[in-house]
Amino acid sequence: MPFNRFRTNSFFPLITATAKGKTSLLTVRRYKSRFTEDKAYMQFQNTTATRKIFQLRKRIRAVAGGTSASKTISILVWLIDYAQSTKNELISVVSESYPHLLGGAMLDFENIMKSQGYWQDASWVRNPRTVYMFETGSKIEFISVDEYGKAHGPRRDVLFINEANNLDYKIVDQLITRTKKIVWMDWNPSSEFWFYTEMKPNRDDIDFITLTYKDNEALDSVMVAEIEGHQYNKSWWQVYGLGQLGEVEDIIYPNWQEIIEVPKEARLERRYLDYGYTNDPTEIGDIYKWNDSWVMDELLYQTRMLNPAIIDFLKSQPEQVMVAADSAEPKSNDELALGGVAIIPALKGPDSVWYGIQKVQQQKIFYTARSRNIRRERLAYIWLRDRNGQLVRTSKGHTVPIGTLNHHMDGIRYGFESMLMSMPSDIIRRQSQHFERVASSQHLNSTK
Repeated sequence: MPFNRFRTNSFFPLITATAKGKTSLLTVRRYKSRFTEDKAYMQFQNTTATRKIFQLRKRIRAVAGGTSASKTISILVWLIDYAQSTKNELISVVSESYPHLLGGAMLDFENIMKSQGYWQDASWVRNPRTVYMFETGSKIEFISVDEYGKAHGPRRDVLFINEANNLDYKIVDQLITRTKKIVWMDWNPSSEFWFYTEMKPNRDDIDFITLTYKDNEALDSVMVAEIEGHQYNKSWWQVYGLGQLGEVEDIIYPNWQEIIEVPKEARLERRYLDYGYTNDPTEIGDIYKWNDSWVMDELLYQTRMLNPAIIDFLKSQPEQVMVAADSAEPKSNDELALGGVAIIPALKGPDSVWYGIQKVQQQKIFYTARSRNIRRERLAYIWLRDRNGQLVRTSKGHTVPIGTLNHHMDGIRYGFESMLMSMPSDIIRRQSQHFERVASSQHLNSTK
């Protein structure tokens, strides 16, 4: 059923027949989520981004934008509304890979539908293709197309190409040719690609808009501050802050790859913890060894977590393993150790961050589809530049990473440092003595 036509008590009212141009969007609420114990916490509110999306009318509707601009969410809202108000049409959501869909557009779609009470398990079909069937007879399918041959599927009525810059133009051209009505596409404009060279100069049926974080009123002040804290980095700010075409340089981990989930044969080696509270989230993840590579799996991303809650979360995990944590929080580390968590502080010292990054760069690394904040941080984790565009260096000439949007990146480094780097013997001795004292204190307290 259409969002606003039959559910008058819904807090997510949408227009019907928007694609036909009969009315305009009144209120749309925007979703945002973060993982905590595999649960998505959602919040919706009216945003400028979604209003702009619903105003587009031409066949090709292209949406470029910076980070946290609500591009994908707003397009999915439009697709859901369209499927609920239009009979017997096929809508295809396409991306470069199935893991990318699973951790992105598919998860967003499912959360939006469930939050409104529209979700029906029986309507969600995963084999042979992932499809959601609506009561109108329309359906939304989610497909990955990484080869030209895969684009030769059935014709569709509506197409959404998520992060279009990751697909080859031959594939996209074939997908568009086999779409009868409307084509949506979105991307971060990190570099010029076929839209700017092949489509925009040569077609007059394109609505093209740019969204930024300022179009997304659902963002809290912490995320706004994180984003605006990058204004000094001209290349990053051009793309992710202003949503303008640019070229992001200096990504520290450019070659990480996404997989659907942790492989069954992978072995858990380390858990990492980066503390946060009010402005920064506490982040926890697992590091698995998988043949000659490693797999990162996000477990938690949450603000305002006290140490007892962190202890409970860590101890609730089905498999226990050593936790590598930020050594800048010695009191918190002691509290976790007293609470029964096996914990080791991260290596600290002159240029320890740079050496740790070098060690991580030497590894072949994957991250799971559900690790959305790892994906987001990896793309934003770059070498620091000064206001003149020069790389910032230490007294030893080593480059320095940015100091924001880096929580999982720091935690992952703690984990690899604790496993792969040789610590000076005096540091090892002091850490062993310290945690022996903590363990002894814990034992004495338990026997009183």
